[in-house]
Amino acid sequence: MPHIDILFLLHLPPPVHGSSMVGQYIHRSSEIANSFSCGFVNLLASKNVSSSGKVSFSKLSSFVGTWFKILGRLIRQRPRVCYLALTATGAAFYRDVLIVALLRLFGIKRIYHLHNKGVLRWSSHWIHRVFYRFVFSQADVILLSKHLYSDIQDFVSESKVHICPNGIPEQIHQAARKNQTPSPTKILFLSNLIESKGVFVLIEACSHLKKKGISFQCDFIGGEGDITAEQFQAKVDQCNLANQVSFLGKKYDQEKYEAFAGADIFAFPTHYPNECFPLVILEAMQHQLPVVSSFEGGIRDMVIDGETGFLVEQQDVQTLASKLEFLIENEQARQKMGLAGRKKYKKEFTLERFETRIVEILEQVAL
Repeated sequence: MPHIDILFLLHLPPPVHGSSMVGQYIHRSSEIANSFSCGFVNLLASKNVSSSGKVSFSKLSSFVGTWFKILGRLIRQRPRVCYLALTATGAAFYRDVLIVALLRLFGIKRIYHLHNKGVLRWSSHWIHRVFYRFVFSQADVILLSKHLYSDIQDFVSESKVHICPNGIPEQIHQAARKNQTPSPTKILFLSNLIESKGVFVLIEACSHLKKKGISFQCDFIGGEGDITAEQFQAKVDQCNLANQVSFLGKKYDQEKYEAFAGADIFAFPTHYPNECFPLVILEAMQHQLPVVSSFEGGIRDMVIDGETGFLVEQQDVQTLASKLEFLIENEQARQKMGLAGRKKYKKEFTLERFETRIVEILEQVAL
């Protein structure tokens, strides 16, 4: 069996999250395939979204099978570099520590792609600090933004860090933008109902808008998380927003694109502590929507405050409401910001730009 240049240890869908979507893009990339001899192993034990985060015999069996696949690749194909979609915290981190131990035993160059954070917080425990020193020793790291370096700076020198923003494929052709803004102006939120994603913060901001007599409609799209549909509706009813705020459940593919096409503003006031580089913001920029989000993770590289949208402090309901009010009342401004966001996406965040940058980084590491 021939040698391979890069062994990719990826998270491949399902379940659907940023790391698994990027893994899918890498797995399907013709540019990467044409640049290297590649091998791929899927690290995800979950077979569907509903089983994610749950322990089962089938997942344990899948983990054991994955371990033997990796070992077989290392013995038979002897890769020059191993790319690992490293999980920074949680139970999956301990699995990755074992994988790193195996890679170090075989003397394989390692490069980690971090789609999450939490190293700084977790390293407060001494045993985690020991693990992080072991994992990051002599390894290169791909970060999604320069703003994420502070999370790992205790364990990785800047010379070993490579910045590669995520990119997404062009999807806007699948759902044409509306020709004129309907009344009322529509705000879109797209994520699971997770409190730290800013669900209740946005509902409360909508309450401020209603009290000022501003006309709007706010649609929430996603699955249930730590907030159930019943709890969501109870909050909406408490704020007297039944006619303005709706939870539409999960939307995929064409339905999701149509939701973007039918919106005027994208709101994502996240205060999720592990937020890094939410792909949903890139989708909104691609669909020419001004984005109102928060100062968290790499979002500052995505949304230029005052140019492609607005950034507000986390859980600042009043400022969030004022920025939404400005965009609702100023159609020309939101169209200008939406166009600027679309141009920024085309320049920096296309899938082609992402693939090119990944190839450049892997070539540097493989030398």
